[in-house]
Amino acid sequence: MTNDFPWLTIIVVFPISAGSLMLFLPHRGNKVNKWYTICICILELLLTTYAFCYNFKMDDPLIQLSEDYKWINFLDFYWRMGIDGLSIGTILLTGFITTLATLAAFPVTRDSKLFHFLMLAMYSGQIGSFSSRDLLLFFIMWELELIPVYLLLSMWGGKKRLYSATKFILYTAGSSIFLLIGVLGISLYGSNEPTLNLELLANQSYPVTLEILFYIGFLIAFAVKSPIIPLHTWLPDTHGEAHYSTCMLLAGILLKMGAYGLVRINMELLPHAHSMFSPWLMVVGTIQIIYAASTSPGQRNLKKRIAYSSVSHMGFIIIGISSITDPGLNGAILQIISHGFIGAALFFLAGTSYDRIRLVYLDEMGGMAISIPKIFTMFTILSMASLALPGMSGFVAELIVFFGIITSQKYFLISKILIIFVMAIGMILTPIYLLSMSRQMFYGYKLINVKNFSFFDSGPRELFLSISILLPIIGIGIYPDFVLSLASDKVESILSNYFYG
Repeated sequence: MTNDFPWLTIIVVFPISAGSLMLFLPHRGNKVNKWYTICICILELLLTTYAFCYNFKMDDPLIQLSEDYKWINFLDFYWRMGIDGLSIGTILLTGFITTLATLAAFPVTRDSKLFHFLMLAMYSGQIGSFSSRDLLLFFIMWELELIPVYLLLSMWGGKKRLYSATKFILYTAGSSIFLLIGVLGISLYGSNEPTLNLELLANQSYPVTLEILFYIGFLIAFAVKSPIIPLHTWLPDTHGEAHYSTCMLLAGILLKMGAYGLVRINMELLPHAHSMFSPWLMVVGTIQIIYAASTSPGQRNLKKRIAYSSVSHMGFIIIGISSITDPGLNGAILQIISHGFIGAALFFLAGTSYDRIRLVYLDEMGGMAISIPKIFTMFTILSMASLALPGMSGFVAELIVFFGIITSQKYFLISKILIIFVMAIGMILTPIYLLSMSRQMFYGYKLINVKNFSFFDSGPRELFLSISILLPIIGIGIYPDFVLSLASDKVESILSNYFYG
């Protein structure tokens, strides 16, 4: 079943090709570049939404909007695109967050043409990797993502930007080698003739040792991206130095690519290895929640503290994926979407407050609530969302992951109780570091004693941005079925390999 109109190809190619037209825009027009980029992003978001609304059937777990073009004849390499319930949520999240990140990047004036082009190139790579149905194409899109991030980091970062950009590229490019080896290994071993088609590979069975080797290779690649401890150390450095619009893309989408890869490749293609590895992943996920939540209060840098909170939240996704139950996996997917919004919003607010006071370290801040009440209000609400306040999306996602562990048939009762106990400690530590962060920033008398102390509260652009991220967070918190209904059929078809395979 191929689609008549190449929706996905257009959605993937449009941002980067429209971005390359920016070279012909007038040289000195910062404003022109900004509005051009925002218009492209909004157009792309509308196009995606239109294509999905009219062509995507909710109750069909199979691949939809599929396209299959021969690309390189000699290598038998196809341009295969297609989406299902798992990728539709992440693609829409990508569109939404990228549009808001380009709007957040208004203060960037240096080389704004290159900056906005890189944002759009990143956009294409992200949507491409979420919608590719061919392993090598997935790898190419995964790599297309790295170079823009590296440049955005090394050109528009803080003082230690080159160090953190180099660290980022070493970690992610190093992990991509494992991804490439896994892709080539699976495709060459797969059947009589080499195939890279994900649909065909999903029905393959492998010898146990080979499947474990493939699994480890893919796991290392995705563990660096979505950071799973101990491969997470690039993340706090990168977030601490990057410009906040880059941070929004990193926290909102880049980390989600790793989690998506875990579900899409490790769970779907390698079910036997996944059921062997999942207890270990479960242990790593629980350690990660505790570790990141207890490391976070020790960070002086505001962005690094938020970065550790996102490492802690990724622990819930890992636990949901390794519980191998219907609610667990659904909760993990919901947490992917929910943390995409919350992480991006927190980084945006951290960045806007940095724009005003030019202070990075928390112990130098204080008493900001009086002078910037709007930012203070939004920051407090979004910290509450991050610590899983009922009525916000984080609460629903973590609750469903808890249900997933409780109903899991795979683990003994005592181990389930232990895991839940440790997770609960992590959930108690979360409010501690988030509330202490807002206390250090907004309460007290520190900044008021400074001479010439006055700065503007958030303008309409920033208020619009934070409210438009807040609305989906509350919306998902009140009616989570909106996201869960997209993926539920796909989740059942993934899990059927485990109970009947």
